[in-house]
Amino acid sequence: MENELGKIALLIDADNFKQINKIKPAILEISKYGKISLKRAYANWTKDQFSNWGDVLRNFAIKPIHQIDYVSGKNATDMALTIDAMDFLYNSDYDVFVIVSGDSDFTPLAIKLKESGKTVIGISAKGNTSEAFVSSCDNFIYTENLENETQETSTPEDVKEVTKKDKNLELQDLIKKAYDSKNDEEYVNVSIAGSYIKRVKPDFDIRNYGVKKLTDYLKKYPKLYDVKNRKSGNKLIFTYKIKES
Repeated sequence: MENELGKIALLIDADNFKQINKIKPAILEISKYGKISLKRAYANWTKDQFSNWGDVLRNFAIKPIHQIDYVSGKNATDMALTIDAMDFLYNSDYDVFVIVSGDSDFTPLAIKLKESGKTVIGISAKGNTSEAFVSSCDNFIYTENLENETQETSTPEDVKEVTKKDKNLELQDLIKKAYDSKNDEEYVNVSIAGSYIKRVKPDFDIRNYGVKKLTDYLKKYPKLYDVKNRKSGNKLIFTYKIKES
């Protein structure tokens, strides 16, 4: 997403999210969507497993919300985060809710926030994420892609080439569906295709394919796509059409 979406509330389920080294790249990524006006992390902070969170909370001005475990073997962190989110929904003016967790328990919350007209972004690791929660978000960012972005910025030559044929075929099928759903114009705006793919696949991230933009991906396959610059007022936009085989 290139346009800012508004005022952001960042809610971190620290019980579920163990990758504290990804907090900084996550915040940098989220900042692309607008101003992060609220940052909170939820946990039973008396537990030894959270002893290394101190510097992260201080350095990034994240407010720790302490929640004790009322019953052994259970934790009330998810409920505390959910209650706060609902409070912010009805009593604040946040436009975007970022939930840093992969827990399926947040699926109903994400659905409710979306029904209320809010944008919901999820962040978690691929191996620790519920498919139901991914599908309930408007956009889902895997922490592996945040790491890829850091590597790409510092050492572009180390960006991994996409080698899985089925992965490319899936994306190319979505691009074709986006093209087929166009109006009667021969060339389609690339950003329209990107928006379509995000609607049907919330965790879509073009960086998984070794490029920064969808336009760059289309240009990698000149036998499949014809990419052109078009003027829209004083602005140049990228358009494409699918070549006949």
